[in-house]
Amino acid sequence: MTAAGRVARIVIDSALPQLDHFFDYRVPAELAELVQPGVRVKVPLRTAGRIADGYLVEFADESDGAYEGELSPIESVVSPVRVLSPEVWRLARRLADRSAGTANDIVRLAVPGRAVRVEKTWLAQREKEAAGAAVAGEAVAGEAAAATAADAVVPVVRGYPNDRLERAVAEGERLALRSIPRLAQLPDGSWVGEWAVTLATMATGCWARGRSAIVAVPDYRDLDQLAAALDAIAPVGAVVRADASQANADRYRGFLEALSGPRIVIGNRSVVYAPAADLGLIAVWNDSDPLHAEPLSPYVHTRDAALVRQELQECALVFAAHARSVEVERLVELGWLAEAAPERSISPKVVLTANQLADEQAARAARIPSTAWQAARTALTGTADVPAGPVLIQVARPGYAPLLACARCGQAARCNRCEGPLGQSRAGATPSCGWCGALATDWHCDNCEHDRFRMVTVGSGRTAEELGRAFPGVRVIVADGEHPVQTVGDAPAIVVATRGAEPIAAGGYRAVLLLDGERMLAREDLRVAEDCLRWWSNAAALGAPGAPTVLVGVSGPLARDFATGRLTEFARTELAGRRELRFPPAVRLASIVGAADAVEQLVESVDPGLLIDVLGPATTSDGLVRSILRFEYARGAEVAAAVRAAFVRNATKRRRAPAGKGGFRPAPTLKVRFDDPEIG
Repeated sequence: MTAAGRVARIVIDSALPQLDHFFDYRVPAELAELVQPGVRVKVPLRTAGRIADGYLVEFADESDGAYEGELSPIESVVSPVRVLSPEVWRLARRLADRSAGTANDIVRLAVPGRAVRVEKTWLAQREKEAAGAAVAGEAVAGEAAAATAADAVVPVVRGYPNDRLERAVAEGERLALRSIPRLAQLPDGSWVGEWAVTLATMATGCWARGRSAIVAVPDYRDLDQLAAALDAIAPVGAVVRADASQANADRYRGFLEALSGPRIVIGNRSVVYAPAADLGLIAVWNDSDPLHAEPLSPYVHTRDAALVRQELQECALVFAAHARSVEVERLVELGWLAEAAPERSISPKVVLTANQLADEQAARAARIPSTAWQAARTALTGTADVPAGPVLIQVARPGYAPLLACARCGQAARCNRCEGPLGQSRAGATPSCGWCGALATDWHCDNCEHDRFRMVTVGSGRTAEELGRAFPGVRVIVADGEHPVQTVGDAPAIVVATRGAEPIAAGGYRAVLLLDGERMLAREDLRVAEDCLRWWSNAAALGAPGAPTVLVGVSGPLARDFATGRLTEFARTELAGRRELRFPPAVRLASIVGAADAVEQLVESVDPGLLIDVLGPATTSDGLVRSILRFEYARGAEVAAAVRAAFVRNATKRRRAPAGKGGFRPAPTLKVRFDDPEIG
């Protein structure tokens, strides 16, 4: 049957929640050959000749709406490329319903903006390949790619027993994978984390079976490691990189490549929406990293998107990390994920200082106790058995002195203009505001009128300065957000890095010092212990075999679990504690932020029988209010439906316009976020 005269169901490209449903249009005869499910189209929308962009999702023989008149025809087909694949649309719809959001917000993350020149080049290449295949009597390009993949050799993952991971990919298992905490050297002499080699090998094995693989990592540093490992393992042309930092043309080029056939698609959180009709594997590295939390509506976490997509496409699923997240531990205890550990237990050599005091004056100045001082000095000078090499020092904050206080009374120093925190960017620099940037040239304390500062926290810059004096003649390297460093050599050096910004050293660091542990743990957050364990474990994995990892100033159960390698036991204990308190992930949450009356109306619209309780309302820093709905997982769909209905009513409610602005309609006054990671 041709498309002419049929009903086309279109999703409009709009963030308005009231437009988040199918619109029916007639397919005119002149577009019958171009109209296909998944293509971009332009359609008339209501009155005044407005034309809207959209995607054709499916055909129907007749309209199932209440409208009985003649349907408007599709205005035009923007492109013949079927960019919205059926599996991505199903995923977008399911996730939007789960989080009370709009499917088009997810489609906007999944489908890059069109780059006409890139698209024309890709279409021409496809036509050329199809013509060549027809002449030779072979398959078209996508099938040829699948055939090539099927002929490839399936690589073996090292370090895990009895081909455990290869079987998991082949049989579509769901795994919580504990990664091997060490570095691996690639054939070109570069070094990456062993985790990158493991995931690259699994993805290549999936591709070799003729199926696509998706690997999501938190940031560009992890992505570069994974790409380097795949360059050494996967065949040329098998890998597609979907990076948020790419220009739109490059991102669209990679997107079209993913549409072409089996590929290994790697990228950040949005890569989980990459097109892959025959998906064999989804792998997520470090799912507890906050960069996996999507900041755009409907705020779907990479982990949740991966779980839903695995259920829809029945592929293998792997959550890999050095320190398991509490969310993954919950899925393990439910039996949804199986555990997979290395064949041989490998743990870093961790030394706890327990607030030892340094004897050396230089060590005291650098806030490094004697045990850590000795470890650093031994690593920098070397021994008869171990050559000298670089030392990693992890600190909590970037900058020189991120926070200042009054030297007399100790009150936090605040900007006289905006009340923002004052800090110092370098030695001798005039303090400036961290919010508005104003220089504090005429500052005085509003408590005691004193005009002198003292440092409250020490950043990476100040630490580097202190260590430079403590270890004269040794090169000091600062690695943080303002000074990105990806790799360092194997020569003796002190590398001062903020958490998550640690570069990789050739052969590994000869010693790893973890400073500011008490300051990290002082943060008021539900996940602070879990975050610290992740930061410390990832840093320790950068050490050379046998290199000491010195945790400074932290004691108690968390430090003991880290030192003894009981990372899984920590996640289990943490989950048990959250169950007692009914905190995530033991239960689900939905935060409602907005004007007081709008929040109250939404909360009242949800059946109390669906909820455990309602927390709030509480006033936020910007003058709005927030209420938190707490509910069981089994009630999630009903709560989301009720919240979404109230959200749409609020968005479409007529509001009184200011005088002289008859067509004015204020923006909606509600923000809804399910499973908000910022709560706690």
